[in-house]
Amino acid sequence: MINYLFWIIPACSVAALIFAYTFFRKMLKESEGTKTMKTIASHVRKGAMAYLYQQYKVVIVVFIILALFFAFLAYGLEKQNTWVPFAFLTGGFFSGLAGFIGMKTATYASARTANAARRSLNDGLKIAFRSGAVMGLVVVGLGLLDISVWYLILDIFVEEATQGQKLVTITTTMLTFGMGASTQALFARVGGGIYTKAADVGADLVGKVEAGIPEDDPRNPATIADNVGDNVGDVAGMGADLYESYCGSILATAALGASAFVLKPEMQLKAVFAPMLIAAIGIILSIIGIYTVRTKEGAGMKQLLRSLGFGINLSSILIAASTFGILYLLQIENWAGISCSVITGLLAGIIIGQSTEYYTSHSYKPTRKIAHSSASGPATVIISGIGLGMISTAIPVVTIALAIILAFLCATGFDTANMISANNLSIGLYGIGIAAVGMLSTLGITLATDAYGPIADNAGGNAEMSKLEPEVRKRTDVLDALGNTTAATGKGFAIGSAALTALALLASYIEEIKIGLDRVGKESIEVAGKIIDVSKATIPDIITYFEINLMNPKLLTGAFIGAMMAFLFCGLTMNAVGRAAQKMVEEVRRQFREMKGILTGETTPDYARCVEISTKGAQKEMLFPSILAIIVPVLVGVIFGVSGVMGLLVGGLASGFVLAIFMANAGGAWDNAKKFVEEGNYGGKGSESHKATVVGDTVGDPFKDTSGPSLNILIKLMSMVSIVTAGVTCAFSLL
Repeated sequence: MINYLFWIIPACSVAALIFAYTFFRKMLKESEGTKTMKTIASHVRKGAMAYLYQQYKVVIVVFIILALFFAFLAYGLEKQNTWVPFAFLTGGFFSGLAGFIGMKTATYASARTANAARRSLNDGLKIAFRSGAVMGLVVVGLGLLDISVWYLILDIFVEEATQGQKLVTITTTMLTFGMGASTQALFARVGGGIYTKAADVGADLVGKVEAGIPEDDPRNPATIADNVGDNVGDVAGMGADLYESYCGSILATAALGASAFVLKPEMQLKAVFAPMLIAAIGIILSIIGIYTVRTKEGAGMKQLLRSLGFGINLSSILIAASTFGILYLLQIENWAGISCSVITGLLAGIIIGQSTEYYTSHSYKPTRKIAHSSASGPATVIISGIGLGMISTAIPVVTIALAIILAFLCATGFDTANMISANNLSIGLYGIGIAAVGMLSTLGITLATDAYGPIADNAGGNAEMSKLEPEVRKRTDVLDALGNTTAATGKGFAIGSAALTALALLASYIEEIKIGLDRVGKESIEVAGKIIDVSKATIPDIITYFEINLMNPKLLTGAFIGAMMAFLFCGLTMNAVGRAAQKMVEEVRRQFREMKGILTGETTPDYARCVEISTKGAQKEMLFPSILAIIVPVLVGVIFGVSGVMGLLVGGLASGFVLAIFMANAGGAWDNAKKFVEEGNYGGKGSESHKATVVGDTVGDPFKDTSGPSLNILIKLMSMVSIVTAGVTCAFSLL
């Protein structure tokens, strides 16, 4: 029966792609509005596609070099799985494809959303949200389809002595395509983030503060580049990001399941399929949730949030109930406890989302306090925003900590007396992995709420540049403010899922080390005076053999390097935004100075020049931080060995997780504090308070859209690189 159940997985992935295509076609049937609206949308669309074309040219070169390196390790040195180069390339391809489709949809949807808002708020919400759902469904559809196809291929070609060892080899091999997805995601996130924030900072500082013109005013030379940036950063970047989170959580859990039940072949196959089946059913339930999202005319922020929340919560409740049914049907060992681990992940995701909403929405006190501080200038806005960001880390961190413990205990039947025994450790880690799957099981609708944000933002920009009626702009402003909150919530959700996924990947790294030892000819190891066959070694055996403990200076060194990596990476990306933004500011000032008719509306700004500056800046600046994330784990492995790599991953996870939440929430709160002032509070647009919040928003832009969200990819990419190069670490480590 279990082999028949497998076909549910590709069937649900195809269903996701069919519904995504349906939503896309329905959106295209809507009108883009007036001639001016169509022209503006066309400029944004061409700019976004031109940027993506340039980015993919750079990324393809990097991927070819890395694939050749992996091929050398596999076929030349024989220290690598021979499937790795191919799995790596397909992971990157599907990650890039998910981002491309989502961005293409968003660039077609923004003008249609603005035009629909001329009829009603609900019509605008429906088009923006359903278009965002295209991204959500494409990500989960392509992700599961990729996993299904790879499983079928490897099941045919992989040959091992036993069925148990075969499944371990298949699942650890499949993990390697996660590195391709992570690499592509980091380039998309960093490059897109640099692009969008360079344009945004230039548009805000010169347009709003110096020239005193509204946001998205057609007289601002950087406004088209700003709108393009929303798509390449928050749509293409986020899509690639969550694609690799989604696949990584499923694959890491499958690999842990194969290892935990290696001596029970019938149970092992069920443990491998369980995360895939939960994700597959989650697709169907996400589609149901998407159809429930609607609102009434005149709805405020809280009502709109409630509308989106209803769809997400409905999908979450249904997947929680379905999980018990799936695992009972599989008759997996301790199915009730493992089901509770899934529920733990779901609840953790909801709590992190609600916490992020509270700290970043201007419907609540924290963000309003930042707006209130604007009365005394930009310095107090910056201080209060940083303070809010720091405080906001508490709830997500405590939530993830509790989720880890509860997921572990649920899977082991609350056997606290033997928590780290060999059997309990494997099953408990499987519980943590499947909690990550639970958190991401409704990604189809969760990502829809995130991709909705930039669509609504661009719709507002189109309405402003097209000079639509004030009532339309009011509706798009409400949708845009909602989008800022949902985007911040999505980032919090992505960061939370990254923490659980990275923890599961840590355990998967140990399994890959066992395979690496075997590949370098080490068939047995000595642990506590006993000779143990590597293939039968448990996680505690490997930990003891490599001295993975806090008294090992190699592990401590790795932990410090990992903690430093999060800050170094953020510093590099923040400075990259600063340099690119400086060029944009200079260009906008030049155009205002030399093209005298711009501010009077007699001369059309040179939008293309600003798009070109952002594109070149992003391409140049994204390479070094991204390559660094790939090189450091390899160097640490070669110099400090397995214990050093474990320290690196733990240090990077701990510091990166907290820093990412801080930056995402501080940036989101600064943005919405500005929106709150623009609604007429504390003097409204053009006041000194407004200028102060614009400065806060400008500082927060790279926080929330470049450095912060890139950190969760950094965490997982370092884990993936370590897993893929485990054979190199085993063969060449110096210490």
